[in-house]
Amino acid sequence: MKRFDPRVRLPEFITALFKDVVWRLDESERVVYLTFDDGPVPKVTPWVLDLLRLEDIQATFFCVGENVMKYADVYQRILDDGHSVGNHTFNHWQGLRKGDQDFYGNIEKAGIYIDSDLFRPPHGWLKFSQYRYLKQQYRIIMWDLITCDYDSRIKPDHVFRNITDFVRPGSVITFHDSIKAKSNLIETLARAIHWMKEQGYRFEAIPYNKRINSRQ
Repeated sequence: MKRFDPRVRLPEFITALFKDVVWRLDESERVVYLTFDDGPVPKVTPWVLDLLRLEDIQATFFCVGENVMKYADVYQRILDDGHSVGNHTFNHWQGLRKGDQDFYGNIEKAGIYIDSDLFRPPHGWLKFSQYRYLKQQYRIIMWDLITCDYDSRIKPDHVFRNITDFVRPGSVITFHDSIKAKSNLIETLARAIHWMKEQGYRFEAIPYNKRINSRQ
């Protein structure tokens, strides 16, 4: 029996409250969806892109608008390499701690730089009012499995075990291309990809559309 860890996979009674959020994709095939939050940053994201290119994998990057503005060349490489992108707010704001209108404004500010209809809230937290509004504007993507690579208190073997214990067909898997996650990410990502390939999984990016009003 696999272990239960609510930090890695939220209980179904919670995910059921947000019916219009994507937690998991096609369950009928052995396909998984790698996603990376909080970049782009020059000290981490290019390393991830190099590995994905080597492994012939397409992934999805949920980018912080401020980082896209600062590191436009790294962001452009994400696009040039054919990966999907999504909005992760401009300043990595958590919705629970912000007024609704300020939060929406921060997302739209990020949308000036990130032309995508995908959105992932930082830390996965949204007020119900924000959820009801944003699901009309974006396709909200959460995760089926979060690796916890950002947690410096756990070792790479623990991050790897989070993947082997919880991955399943259709899993949306969250890593972080951030300075905080760098050590665990570098020690774990290639190992996890190779293990999943050995288990017969293939990898796809989450499709996205450009938003008509994002660059007016």
